[in-house]
Amino acid sequence: MTNQKDKMPIYKIARPTLGLLYKLWYRPKIIGKENIPKDGSILLVGNHVHIMDQCNVIVATKRCIHFMAKKEYFDTQYKEGKFPWFFKGAGCIPVDRSKKDEEAVQSALEVLKEGGALGLFPEGTRNGLKEDRIKELYEQYSQEETYQSFYKKVKKNKTSLMNYLEELFQRDIITEEEFLDNLGDVDAYLRDLIKLHRINEEEYYEHILLPLKFGAVSMAHKTNSYLVPFAITGDYKFLSKNLTVRIGTPFKVEEDLEKANKQLDHTIKSLMRESDKNSEK
Repeated sequence: MTNQKDKMPIYKIARPTLGLLYKLWYRPKIIGKENIPKDGSILLVGNHVHIMDQCNVIVATKRCIHFMAKKEYFDTQYKEGKFPWFFKGAGCIPVDRSKKDEEAVQSALEVLKEGGALGLFPEGTRNGLKEDRIKELYEQYSQEETYQSFYKKVKKNKTSLMNYLEELFQRDIITEEEFLDNLGDVDAYLRDLIKLHRINEEEYYEHILLPLKFGAVSMAHKTNSYLVPFAITGDYKFLSKNLTVRIGTPFKVEEDLEKANKQLDHTIKSLMRESDKNSEK
């Protein structure tokens, strides 16, 4: 069996130092790291809200994890491609998100077939408002203020929760005034609606993730690998008081991929819910 560390020299050298710096800066609370198998092929899969999400999993295990990352990080012609050597040396797998990238899938499958650890985010992208969506909201609802002001106000929201808020408005559960007044912090407003019994907690958590793509369960099934679900909650702030990664129990994928994807979706949401409840105590 190939030693994954031999393929990832930068990862092996940099992880101890950078991992320590990361933990000192953000102080993530890691729960359930004993659930990560020490050997054998695994896929670590969870929600995606921040560019540093993968670091929470990396510092939770001594295993070398190959994360799948968008191809722009590997090419200096893109604004994201400032350190392509780092991503290549750290064993990341470039993914062209503009198409079904079979080459990336094959590279990921090779990692698993060799008994390695693969990390990916089944939502497919960060669950944060993209500029196209912000422009759409601005043109439809808020042209009385400048676009720059509107962008600054809404940019930190999750796409999934913004879509849910709009759905509540369209279903007449909230008024247009309530919708417009709470675009700055959608999550806080939705949690207030739960307390006021205008929506229920189950419905809120049903909308907390983007729809999961089938790549994770498909690769796990093809390679007989364990899926290791995780959930990240809290804020990425210096000396954060609530940044938490909660790692769930590994499970295998049977023949029914749709059922497995629903199980993965439910498990990640349950882990997020558990972390939220503990942070309220």
